[in-house]
Amino acid sequence: MHSNRGLSRRNCLDTMSCSWGTELWDQFDNLEKHTQWGIEFLERYTKFVKERSEIELSYAKQIRNLSKKYQLKKNSKEEEEFKYTTSRAFLMTLNELNDYAGQHEVIAENLSTQIIAELSRYTQELKAERKSHFHDGRRAQQHIENSWKQLESSKRRFERDCKEADRAQHYFDKMDADINVTKADVEKRCSLKAKQQAQLRHQIAEDSKNEYLTYLQKFNKDQHEHYYTLIPHIFQRIQEMEERRVGRVRESMRVYTEVERKVLPIVSKCLDGMTKAAESIEPKMDSKQVVESYKSGFEPPGDVEFEDYSMSMKRAVSESSFLNARGESRRRSRSKLWPLLKRNKLSLKLGTGQEDYSHLPPEQRRKKLQAKLNDINKDIQKEMDQRDALTKMKDVYIKNPHLGDPDSIDPRLEEITQSLEKLQLEAHKFEGWLTEVERKLLEKGSESQRRQSSHFDSQGNTPLTNNYGQNRESPDGSYTEDPSTETSMQFKSRSTEFDEEFDEEEPLPTIGTCKALYPFEGQNEGTISMAEGEMLYVIEEDKGDGWTRVRRNEDEEGYVPTSYIKLFLDTNAKDP
Repeated sequence: MHSNRGLSRRNCLDTMSCSWGTELWDQFDNLEKHTQWGIEFLERYTKFVKERSEIELSYAKQIRNLSKKYQLKKNSKEEEEFKYTTSRAFLMTLNELNDYAGQHEVIAENLSTQIIAELSRYTQELKAERKSHFHDGRRAQQHIENSWKQLESSKRRFERDCKEADRAQHYFDKMDADINVTKADVEKRCSLKAKQQAQLRHQIAEDSKNEYLTYLQKFNKDQHEHYYTLIPHIFQRIQEMEERRVGRVRESMRVYTEVERKVLPIVSKCLDGMTKAAESIEPKMDSKQVVESYKSGFEPPGDVEFEDYSMSMKRAVSESSFLNARGESRRRSRSKLWPLLKRNKLSLKLGTGQEDYSHLPPEQRRKKLQAKLNDINKDIQKEMDQRDALTKMKDVYIKNPHLGDPDSIDPRLEEITQSLEKLQLEAHKFEGWLTEVERKLLEKGSESQRRQSSHFDSQGNTPLTNNYGQNRESPDGSYTEDPSTETSMQFKSRSTEFDEEFDEEEPLPTIGTCKALYPFEGQNEGTISMAEGEMLYVIEEDKGDGWTRVRRNEDEEGYVPTSYIKLFLDTNAKDP
């Protein structure tokens, strides 16, 4: 028997096919401790996966919050920044980061459903199964212990009875051999009753012997069945249970890695998207966008003209021609001084200007007008789509009166028609302003070319033609250009005191009249308000900056937008 177990142990070590029932037949308590440790290990691993899942969820939440925090806000300054490639790339990175966070949420969800929930359920089943197996083992052990106790009890009883029988026989033999015993004692001690008692003791000892032999045979049978049938069977089931537990741990660890491996392709795509976003950044394009955003369309200011005040003593010209020349000099002087005014004196700020964006530089004004016109056209298209849909609905109602009343559509159609008319008038107005701006930009482009082709004298003195592209600032604070075509310098002279005397005494002559097409508030310094349809006198034409100088009476004069009026030039016009 022992040789068979030794051979089985050697085969176990060689083939890795061991039977706990034969190899660990006497290790019931150690197996109980080991299986308890196995359950505790399973619970500890489940807790580890649960904490990992919580970390993934927390990480995903923090990543999502980070992405949301830096997303562009609606109607914010950041929307203007979206035109730069860096801002667009950053937005792409944030979107990819949001998807990246989603993959960590997938990891957490799969860990929870595929490992944590399964292991928790399996642990409860394992505890119940282990309890059942060791309950059977303890019952088998209790049975063999009871059998052993019966054997020991019968053995001790047999031993006691044998001693009692030996003692009775020895006492009888001693009495029978004693010569000093009287005849009366012999008769008394060797009576039939004494003999029967001795025989009874021998019979009891014989019965105890037979009982002992019976219990011995029963115990050997129970012991053989216990160690070669019951315990191996119970231990085999415990071994299978433990091997299933180990296999489940192995499968869980494999799933643990597969859960993360499955999201790696998507995570890789997210990272590729971030790389693509970084590669989409174009420094040159951003540089160009800066020009597009802030280019004013103005030309740099030309040279300041020389005004010869030494000729004030030479009064070779007539008084009338002097006054006319003086007025022209005042206009040129003002046009040259306007670009030098400080910006903090401007009463009109960017974004709070006129409807036609005349407060903006030409290039920015053109972009704003174009964007506004595009929005109006979109609204027109939307209204037209609604009108077409309502018209079709009305036709359906006409053909199928039970579906609805065709006349109920008319109020809505009338409303859309009026809206379309307003939008079309608005579009026509903005188209006119846009055409005007584009025309002036083209004119300035040609003037810029002429300015670049102008030459200076060889001594480095004042250029022969320096009036092209003269910059001036309109009364609302925006820089514009004075397209004067004067080709020769005319020096006017008068002292400062003499100029101030004639500033109010000699107003500029009128060169025509104009009619206000639209109302104008004229809230800025240097402008004048006018009502729609009002007639005013023109005292200075538009110099290319979009403003015309007009007069209402001797005390009220100022600038109004050229696009707001209709000119009637008449050299014979007189002041009121």
